[in-house]
Amino acid sequence: MRAFSYERANDPAHAATRAAAVSGAKFIAGGTNLLDLMKLEIETPAHLIDVSGTGLERIEETADGGLRIGAFVSNTDLAADSRVRRDYPVLTRALVAGASGQLRNKATTGGNLLQRTRCPYFYDTAQPCNKRDPGAGCGALTEGAFSRQLGIIGTSDACIATHPSDMAVAMRALDASVETVTSTGATRRISLDEFHRLPGETPEIETVLDAGEMITAVTLPAPIGGRQAYQKVRDRASYAFALVSVALVRQPDGTGRVALGGVAPKPWRRADADAELPNGAHAVMAKLLAGARPTEENAFKVALAERTLAAMLAED
Repeated sequence: MRAFSYERANDPAHAATRAAAVSGAKFIAGGTNLLDLMKLEIETPAHLIDVSGTGLERIEETADGGLRIGAFVSNTDLAADSRVRRDYPVLTRALVAGASGQLRNKATTGGNLLQRTRCPYFYDTAQPCNKRDPGAGCGALTEGAFSRQLGIIGTSDACIATHPSDMAVAMRALDASVETVTSTGATRRISLDEFHRLPGETPEIETVLDAGEMITAVTLPAPIGGRQAYQKVRDRASYAFALVSVALVRQPDGTGRVALGGVAPKPWRRADADAELPNGAHAVMAKLLAGARPTEENAFKVALAERTLAAMLAED
């Protein structure tokens, strides 16, 4: 791990101002992803700004009946909150499916959205990776590469990495939005659909956040009810990232929402695919995965996603 300087921020606006002013600065709260990347010298921040004491650990009800989740609410506390368990059960199920209990105790809501891919070529500094080293090439797209766990939709010739979050998939199904504070002290709200960028030719730019901009909260709209479920298919029963995951919100009339994880650089959902839900899993996936570009190793994900959703619909 390389040397770095450190400071604690007292409030979000101060943290954002400092992050924009100090070259090479990074925010740190739970540190469950950043510290690992620093040890591997994938992330090499010159300065760390500890934002864990900025008062963003509350879950509050909003005027329209939704919830405002502070950026530093732990995954454990969010999953256990009685209002989340009652009104947004798909979120609790997704959180519990992620990582281990020890990591969930430290991992934060904002950090979960910002965690970086677990692509093996990103983590191996001896391999080319455009996300880690822009212009180096994508090791996952070289002949004989290992790509079984990587993306099939929303990818590009520069990167086929997936976003690893379970929480974000459920939040995408719930139409969550992200609140931030900028380096000038201004605030803005970003829909989760727009928050993560597709790789295109610049896979190193993963979100729409500006320099110094910090997540302060995630907001869930008023509960929409219906049957809510989260199914995660993985190589082992626990502590593994998804090959495919499905967040489903289904109303009694058969309408609803479907979001996928493990297949794209961001939580994957399309309105035209949601509209096909009354027509069954095949119709949904024909829209949701239209234009998919799987590799030979991960082409099975197309059928796996459809079969997973079909099994979930059959439980009704």
